[in-house]
Amino acid sequence: MLCKMEPKSLFLKREGFAPKNKVLDFLIVAQDFDYSLKDIAKHAEVSYPCMKQLKKELVKNNWIILTRMVGRAQMYRLNVKSKKVQKFMEFYWSVVEPEVEEQPKSEHVNTGRVGVPISARNL
Repeated sequence: MLCKMEPKSLFLKREGFAPKNKVLDFLIVAQDFDYSLKDIAKHAEVSYPCMKQLKKELVKNNWIILTRMVGRAQMYRLNVKSKKVQKFMEFYWSVVEPEVEEQPKSEHVNTGRVGVPISARNL
């Protein structure tokens, strides 16, 4: 039986597949919306218990902010107003953009996440 591997983000290929990298990768690419912890864990491909642990660190260090409550679910989004997050986003795109420029158009990576291309800044 063959496993079909989903293409991974260029950022994760270069910087590693650590859970925090996966979560930040997802939140940067899909920053237009807010997400529950369960949705972030699902789309970032990390376990829910791992996401709960990461949430503590990300909230404490002002990487993500609580935007609203939907029933009992807390919705979070990337804190794009934070200088630290802005610097990280600059770093993120500095890693991704050279890789995108080197690839022929037919090879651009698309993870299928939330309909947002991973290979360029919402082009």
